[in-house]
Amino acid sequence: MANLLVEIGNTALKAAWSEEMTLGKTFRYQGEKMFEFIDSLLDKGRPEVMVVSSTIEIGPKEEQSLKSRCGKLVILDRTHTSTAISNSIPEYLSPDRVASIIAVRYLFKGSGCLVFDFGTTLTIDLIGQDGAYEGGEISLGCRTRFKALNRYSRNLPLVDTPSATALTGDSLVSSIESGVIGGIMFEIQGYLSQFPEKTAVFTGGDALYFAKRMKNSIFVICNLVLMGLALIADSYAERND
Repeated sequence: MANLLVEIGNTALKAAWSEEMTLGKTFRYQGEKMFEFIDSLLDKGRPEVMVVSSTIEIGPKEEQSLKSRCGKLVILDRTHTSTAISNSIPEYLSPDRVASIIAVRYLFKGSGCLVFDFGTTLTIDLIGQDGAYEGGEISLGCRTRFKALNRYSRNLPLVDTPSATALTGDSLVSSIESGVIGGIMFEIQGYLSQFPEKTAVFTGGDALYFAKRMKNSIFVICNLVLMGLALIADSYAERND
C-alpha cells in the first residue's frame, strides 16, 4: 500500500506518493487552500502512512481530519517533535531540516556531510560521519535577499535572479546581482573550505542554480525532504507489518 508524503514549506506545498523509498509523481501547490489540496490527493486513495512536514502548526481540527483518512498519521511541526527526538536530532530544527538529515544519514551513511538547502532561507547543516548533528546556520535565501534590498533600502530596484553574474557589477542592477549571488557563493565556499572532508549536498528550489556555479564536487538532491519523509513513512509501515 502506498504512503503519502506532504511538505508544507514557507512559500509552497510539495507532495508525493511513495512505495518504500521510491517516489511517485511530485505535486506542487501554492495558495491558501492547502488542506483542500491535500484532500484532493487523499481522494485518490487511502495511504497506509501519511507524513506531513509543516512550517505552520497543524491544528487539532486539521490533524483529526487527516488522521481519519489514512492508516497512520505522522506530523512534523513545531509542536510535534517526537520524530526529531527519536532520531537524535535537535527539536528546534525546522521539520524540513529534520527530514533532510534523516535522508542524508541514509544516503551517505558513514560520511560526514554539509547540507545546503536553498529556499526562502538558506540553511546549512553539518552531519558527522557517525550521523550526529554538529550544528548549522540560517540566513536569507537568494530571492529573499533581493526582496530585502528592495524593501529596506531606498531607491534600490527589485532584481530578478540573473542567469549569469560578474564578480563585480558595473551598474546598479549588476551590482545588486553580484552582491547577492557572490555573497551566497562566498558563504558556500567558506563552509566548504572549513570542512573539506565533508560531502556537500545541495537541495531546495535554487539548488541547481548554485550547483552550476560550483567547481567542487557536490550532490544535488532536489527532493531530499520528501526522501526523508519516505523513510519516516516506511519505518512506521514496517512496524505495522
